[in-house]
Order: sequence, then structure tokens, then C-alpha cells
Amino acid sequence: MSETLRVIGDTLPGADLNAPLLEVENLQVEFKVRGKSVPAVRGATFTLEQGRTLAVVGESGSGKSVTSQAIMGIVDDPPGRVTGGEVRLHGIDLLKQDEETRRTVRGNHIAVIFQDALSALNPLWSVGFQIGELFRVHRGSTRAEAKKRAIELLDQVGIPDAKNRVGHYPHQFSGGMRQRVMIAMALALDPEVLIADEPTTALDVTVQAQIMRLLKQIQDERHMGLILITHDLGVVADVADEVAVMYAGEVVERATIRDTFKQPAHPYTKALLRAIPRVDTVGQELEVIRGLPPNPASLPGGCPFHPRCWAAEDKCSTEVPPMIEAAPEHRSRCHFATEVYTNER
Repeated sequence: MSETLRVIGDTLPGADLNAPLLEVENLQVEFKVRGKSVPAVRGATFTLEQGRTLAVVGESGSGKSVTSQAIMGIVDDPPGRVTGGEVRLHGIDLLKQDEETRRTVRGNHIAVIFQDALSALNPLWSVGFQIGELFRVHRGSTRAEAKKRAIELLDQVGIPDAKNRVGHYPHQFSGGMRQRVMIAMALALDPEVLIADEPTTALDVTVQAQIMRLLKQIQDERHMGLILITHDLGVVADVADEVAVMYAGEVVERATIRDTFKQPAHPYTKALLRAIPRVDTVGQELEVIRGLPPNPASLPGGCPFHPRCWAAEDKCSTEVPPMIEAAPEHRSRCHFATEVYTNER
């Protein structure tokens, strides 16, 4: 049993270390917009095991980042609030804990890498000071000890000449290097769950690959659970174990990475895969998903994807589809999931 697990047992009485690392069940989040409640996450459900990588994918506005914020307990209230569901860490529902306990969990047990490193880092302080602050506040380290740990972390994430660069400011780093600094901050307190929210946004493809390899390497070394949030299925192909596809605030498909790519059971997942540029389609027009994601304030009836779905039938516009088991360990929120899975549609 690791020291981190023992701390969780002390911090959250009743923690079951034999339970799944993280379970999100029927999570619901809404925002107040002009006096109206607008759903942002509608019943999201998935599980993350220790040492595994779960990719949460979908277009912008599908609820991916809000889900991660709800897990971390950092949804701005107001205007947002969690209205239902459970977020269980080793069997303990974090949503039922007081704010002091949630602060203990954040960083120590669940950490996040934000997608915009330049906005997330304070421009007035050196990166070493910002990393070291975590050790000073949470571990009671001296300034010298904190600086030493900051240098070690910067070196671990591949910052060249970390000993000298620890005193540099965010604007003195490139986009890829700033993202590495964010990874170092997230890893500082040795969390069990790491949430990477669009960690390769605005980076060129070469740097994207470097960041993804770094995350995979660190996860393997620390045996963490990793939640990778992205809009690009191609980014997760080599690192994810499982995929949760989100659309209009809900998870519409959950499957292994192999089944997701080889036999997707939801038309939306198929559409996302067709939109990935491929080397064997050079010179051909890139496929796109017709239409736009629905407005969460006025979702269509039935299946929210049906206005954009080529396989939709009359029932799709009137009946909400259940989560169907298309195959073992493969579930899809589509009336015709089994037929889609077997490529009959």
C-alpha cells in the first residue's frame, strides 16, 4: 500500500482501497444563464482504474472540461453547480465532503493540467516559485527544499538546464515548455489521478507527440490513473486504454480503445473517426460532421445527435435512447447500437 493510499485512508474515513480508483456516476452539472438553468453535464458515468488511461473525447461544448472541473470540485458557483450524481475516490463520494476535505484531495490525490498554460501560470512569479509553493503550503518545506524539488520536477519533465531555468518566468518559455511546467506542477504532490485537459491544444504536431509521450512515461512510472480530455481521437490512439465519448453533456459511448477504433457503436463516434486526417486519404476532401452541436439550453427531443445523424429514424427524434451493451465492455447510447457495431448500418 502506497503512502498516498494511507493518507487517503486517514483523510477520508471509510475509504475502500479495494474499490475502483475513481468512479463517476450519473454526474449532473448545470449553469444559471439569464435566470434559466442550462444543463452542461447530463448523467456522465465512467470508471478509472489505477494505472489506466481513460480518454474523454468530443467536440467543444460537449461537457468534457466541466466534467473534469466537477471531479476536481472547482466549478464556479455561481453560475455553475453540481446538481446530482457521485464522484467516488476509493469508494468515498467527494461531492458529499466539505470544502476543507476537497482542498486536501486536490493536488494531493487528484491533479489537473489545464489546457492554457499561459493563463494558468502567474506571470508575476517564476515557475520555480509557483511549483515550490505547493511544497511550502502542503508539505511545510523550507524555501530551499521547495526550490530543490522544483528543479527535480522540471528536470523530470524535460526542461533543459532546469537548475538555471527554475528562476525564469512563464513568458520566457515556449508553449511546449510551459505545458511541461504545468505537468510538473500537477505531479508535485504525487497524485493518484491526473486529469489532462486538452494538454496539446495550440501546440504543433511534433510537440504534441512529445507531450503525449511524456504523460505516458510519467503515468507508467507512477502507476497513476490518467484522464485525458481531448476533441481529437487521433491524439489518444497510442496512449488510452478506454474511451468515453461525450455529446451534448452525456457519455454516448464507452469502450476499449481497440473497439472504439475498430468497431464503434455510435454514429457520432464513427463521425469523429472519419474526421481524422489520414495518410491514405491525401488529396481527398476531409469528411466533416454536418450541422452544429446542439444548444444545451434547447436540446432536441429524443437522441440529441439525431439532427446530424445519417442513420436516424423517426424514433430517434422522440425516444431518448438507453445505454445499450453492444458487446462485452462496450456500451453505446443509440437505439441501433448493436446494428451499428456489427456494421449493418
